Amino acid sequence: MKRSKAYRSAAEKIDAAKVYAPLEAVRLAKGTSLTKYDSTVEVAMRLGVDPRKADQMVRGTVNLPHGTGKTARVLVFANGDRAEAAREAGADFVGSDDLLEKVAGGWLDFDSVVATPDMMGKVGRLGKVLGPRGLMPNPKTGTVTMDVAKAVTEIKGGKIEFRTDKHANLHFIIGKASFDETSLVENYAAALDEILRLKPSSSKGNYIEKATMTTTMGPGIPLDYRRTRNLLAEEDANA
Repeated sequence: MKRSKAYRSAAEKIDAAKVYAPLEAVRLAKGTSLTKYDSTVEVAMRLGVDPRKADQMVRGTVNLPHGTGKTARVLVFANGDRAEAAREAGADFVGSDDLLEKVAGGWLDFDSVVATPDMMGKVGRLGKVLGPRGLMPNPKTGTVTMDVAKAVTEIKGGKIEFRTDKHANLHFIIGKASFDETSLVENYAAALDEILRLKPSSSKGNYIEKATMTTTMGPGIPLDYRRTRNLLAEEDANA
């Protein structure tokens, strides 16, 4: 794949042979952002788990202290008072059978889905549409709940969801390139803490094997995932 001159120039600023402390990685990410719009800053991790085993699937949510820089579009499947509560909380789309048909037809103009438990019998039929995109509501992530207002408020406020894919890779966003360095590092720290907390007891060897930080369309920056404390320190891992 042929890279642009701008990409090659940005990549030259990164030493692929070393891993960068979180603060230094954030600084590089902001400095190598290539898009004219405000890029998303993302972290990708390779975990030492076997996602084929149910007890080694890593899935969870975390409220980023400084938000994501994007207001998520939330769809809520609910009826009656719960539907009204969702609307009052700021849900973008609220309904039941009408929305079910629309989504089944291929409409996916939303970022997160919440459902009341009584709706899951019907929502479950959308598994082939929502599942591959990581949008299926799940009690473990707080998106199957009677308190839809709370779920909507948390998602709108910067709550993100993450899960390992079939190759044991895990991706999550930590904000926008326009965020200051401290906010991005603190968002990363919050996500890292939760991922470490969710380490399966049956996982052997290194839990995190590799981590990379990047911006939209930008080069990858090797990240020192072993550093879990004092993340705002200046020095890098090889100092």
